[in-house]
Amino acid sequence: MSFAVPDSVRPVRDAVHAFMTERVEPAEPALHAGDGAVLRELQEEAKKEGLWALGHPRELGGGGLPFLDYVYVNEVQGRSEYGQLALGTFTLQDSLMLHEHASPGQRERYLEPLVRGDIWPSFAMTEPEIAGSDPTQIRTTATLDGDAWLINGRKWFTTGASRAAYTTVMCRTEEDAPPHLAFSMILVPTGTPGYTIVRETPVLGLSGAHCEVRYENVRVPAANLLGPRGHGFVIAQKRLGPGRIFHCMRWLGQAQRAFDLMCRRLHERTAFGTPLAQKQLMRAHVFDSYTEIQSARLLTLHAAQAVDAGSDARVEIGAVKVVGARMLHNVIDRAIQVYGAAGLTPDTPLDRMYRHARAGRVYDGPDEVHVDSVGRRVLGAYKAGGTWEFGLR
Repeated sequence: MSFAVPDSVRPVRDAVHAFMTERVEPAEPALHAGDGAVLRELQEEAKKEGLWALGHPRELGGGGLPFLDYVYVNEVQGRSEYGQLALGTFTLQDSLMLHEHASPGQRERYLEPLVRGDIWPSFAMTEPEIAGSDPTQIRTTATLDGDAWLINGRKWFTTGASRAAYTTVMCRTEEDAPPHLAFSMILVPTGTPGYTIVRETPVLGLSGAHCEVRYENVRVPAANLLGPRGHGFVIAQKRLGPGRIFHCMRWLGQAQRAFDLMCRRLHERTAFGTPLAQKQLMRAHVFDSYTEIQSARLLTLHAAQAVDAGSDARVEIGAVKVVGARMLHNVIDRAIQVYGAAGLTPDTPLDRMYRHARAGRVYDGPDEVHVDSVGRRVLGAYKAGGTWEFGLR
């Protein structure tokens, strides 16, 4: 596999890159201020130019890009935190989940308008009372009461709940089943009585519609069960695995943007009579960022190739989730250092990027969980009498 962008993908990737740098990035100040009109205008432009929902299957109304092709496009889409919203791919994980598991009624009510961008989704797994790294402790329950589910519990970091049409809620539905077969996914319209948004929780000072939601006797039809009963963990893993690769590719787009800003600054800024680009310690920042970006990129594309080949790629995905988040933090940190005081202000995008990057080491599983999982799985291969032969993987 060549890790350069394939010729077949280059035209659409170039078009997305131009859309991001010429329209989305200049619009960021208005988008930070919550200007919905600007976002809707960008979305309409993306639709007109054939750049809307590129990773969604064609039969759903999307662009139909194959998984590996979309991975390369996602890299440039990630340059801005608004790339997913402007290009209609923020619904991809939820759309794929519904595409595989939804009933005909669920597809008509949620899936079709989701791909069009007419409604927003949200996903509720994490709870404030338990360690998110151990979801087998989830306390939110759903019990059958006649022909309806009765849901009680509390979730937080339900991203987008304040503007979503529905939330996919992971609930305990089985009392005597093994932990990984005790939970189910249930679709809950956000206007259902008992569904209460307690607060939107800022993350490192940034608001992003990360909501804490209380469920008090929330009653929804039994038909709102998504997929088989007790298969919530199976559905969640299928949702989160490729999603982590998408995260990592978008992080690479952010890292590229920070790297560009840093290198240009090194040529533009003069100190003690010479450009910063001539300072040895500044060149070390370039070296360190180059090697980290390139390493993370190759690891991520290798993981994507494994997923595309049909592997669950648990080791590869766990590794890139950790390496990618650390890389992004380090690259942005060096760019801020090069900018000095200006890098700490909203005069550059680096201050917001830095805060988002730190959150990446926590969401979709903290670093420690993935590090432990990778180590355990690799050692398991040796315990079974085998090896971990890198050249064959």
